[in-house]
Amino acid sequence: MAEVSTEVKLERPLKKHKKKMPKEDVIFYIFNTIFLVLFAIVTLYPVLNTLAYSFNDGNDAIRGGIHFLPRRWSIKNYNSVLTKEGILVGAKITVLRTILGTLTSLFANALLSFILSRKKFLFKSSLSLFWIITMYASGGLVPTMILFRYLHLTESFWVYVIPGMVSAFNVMVMRTYMEGIPDSLEESAMLEGAGYMTVFSKIISPLCKPVYATIALFVAVYHWNAWFDAMLYNRMNPEYTTLQYELMKLLNNVSATSSGPVGASQGGQTASAQTVTPITIRAAATIATMAPIIALYPFLQRYFVTGLTIGGVKE
Repeated sequence: MAEVSTEVKLERPLKKHKKKMPKEDVIFYIFNTIFLVLFAIVTLYPVLNTLAYSFNDGNDAIRGGIHFLPRRWSIKNYNSVLTKEGILVGAKITVLRTILGTLTSLFANALLSFILSRKKFLFKSSLSLFWIITMYASGGLVPTMILFRYLHLTESFWVYVIPGMVSAFNVMVMRTYMEGIPDSLEESAMLEGAGYMTVFSKIISPLCKPVYATIALFVAVYHWNAWFDAMLYNRMNPEYTTLQYELMKLLNNVSATSSGPVGASQGGQTASAQTVTPITIRAAATIATMAPIIALYPFLQRYFVTGLTIGGVKE
């Protein structure tokens, strides 16, 4: 009998052909990439330029022409800023008010927002209207000053924390976010015996992380950059000065001088011996102000998303 050939032909795997992108899409992506790169350059250039000036020698900075990198490296600008009298005390008070102010404000605004977002709350509409009015009308500076003196808040640290605990804008933002959470989550928890505080802490708050992070960043930036309240309420009490107030006084002092080296005529020193000028001092103070907030932002960025309401209960 003839042998039957049983050879198996191995088929080559089919090559996956990538779909060609339409010409219109290619043009769009090219122009979109160019636009975003240019936009990033325009956005980052002022920051990088200020950073370059802050690390540049003061005498050399007068010549101009500095863009992304310092021409003559120097850290004396930061030495002049950070060794100024009152800077360390102001930095301690600013960090403390930022932490306490952010935490207390976040808790107070979140609790009020939770109350206003409940459909069974009797005075929901009235209180919302009352707080909205306060966003457009205030008592004024003089009545506020008198009130704070009557409450013994002036010449104290708590004038930075207590008056800013509740913000009508932040309450409205949180309330709107909480109203988007399904009521079934609250109802199912209450059927299991949970109270309102349990619902707030165990159900509502975990779902509100994005809005909490956003409000926390807004409040932290406000407290970090605030200087007017320190000048108004604690001007005669250096124990409660703030970093921004001290930097503001430093900037006013250097702005009053000429564009040349600061203190060039003091102690018989010549201008060539000086390495600090108003423009470099301003740059160093600006970077010192921006750096902590820039460092904080990446940790909160991941919460800047919406739609984190878990679909555990379907309506």
